[in-house]
Amino acid sequence: MLGTVLTAATTAIVAAPAAGLLARRGIVRSRNARLLGITGARGIDERYFARIGGIDQWLSIRGEDRTNPVIVELHGGPGSVNSILMNRTRDWERHFTLVRWDMRGAGKTLRRSGADGQGELTFARLLADAVEVVEHVRARLGIARVIVLGHSFGSALGLRLARSHPQLVAAYVGTDQKVFDGGRDTSDYAALLDRLQRAGKKKELAAVREMGPDTRAWTAEQHSHFSRFASATDPQTFGAMKSVVMKSLWYSPLHSLRELITFFQGFKVSAEMLPGTAGFDDWADGTRFEVPFFVVQGADDLVNTAARARSLFDAVQAPVKEFTLIEDAGHFAAYKHPDRFLDFLQTRVRPTLTHTSPDAATGFAPSSTAATDV
Repeated sequence: MLGTVLTAATTAIVAAPAAGLLARRGIVRSRNARLLGITGARGIDERYFARIGGIDQWLSIRGEDRTNPVIVELHGGPGSVNSILMNRTRDWERHFTLVRWDMRGAGKTLRRSGADGQGELTFARLLADAVEVVEHVRARLGIARVIVLGHSFGSALGLRLARSHPQLVAAYVGTDQKVFDGGRDTSDYAALLDRLQRAGKKKELAAVREMGPDTRAWTAEQHSHFSRFASATDPQTFGAMKSVVMKSLWYSPLHSLRELITFFQGFKVSAEMLPGTAGFDDWADGTRFEVPFFVVQGADDLVNTAARARSLFDAVQAPVKEFTLIEDAGHFAAYKHPDRFLDFLQTRVRPTLTHTSPDAATGFAPSSTAATDV
């Protein structure tokens, strides 16, 4: 959904002379590759293709100590892989084993077998893949449960995985939490109209008005357009796209120049699943969770707003739950401020893991509903 905005954000980067740009890229990528090195005897650094859902899908399992808790991260988009962000989240791997997965229709998985080799591209298929990935990781690492970290669109997958498969999940953490309400709340639509009007974006304003407020009637292209306009009119998010996402993509030691092209292709390939999600309703699907439940949202996010995420959080029943804002951040809050997010994982999430052993009872304890700023 954010592909066009990310493409626009490359303008400043590619404006530099090509020779100097590529030379600088080579130097920084080499430095980043060294920083990613895991050499300790207790560490793990595995990157490979696994057969998931009938196709080869790319996985990375990295951490300084195999005995640390395991996080399975579900990236957003759909189509926007987080494998490009490894250098920004390097410190996470000192305290957790971090599993990253390029979903079907995205990243290295897309490049492996091409757009025509991705199979069924639906939300249901991705959710089934996510369950299979968690099962694969459990077997490979010999563990009972994982922390599920859902980012943006991936948080919609993570939410459903945590609710339907609590036996696999030690805790759920959503960041840039995506919330579906069956189309009842049109405040995001109205807010975008207002921002476009104030910015004098007449062409975009007309396009959004023509779409109408009912997301269930939008085409895949209209869903993409709405996300693009929302992101482009959100200063915090647009800034993060340039300084966090595009910079990480350009200097990623794991991605060749050809894979940069594949990164953007993933948005287009994956967009076809968006109309099928418009009627989802997180309240109707169930707000009772048998695992600790955490939401970490950028305070200034205009794409997936803190207010909408908080409204769902307030309805959730869980053994432990906590809602946290990251100040000075919009979308990509956890990746703009990875140190603050790591502190939250360490001080708020990790202490709950001792209460989620495989044999623990699933009865509900009194919930914590603290809202904090980090």
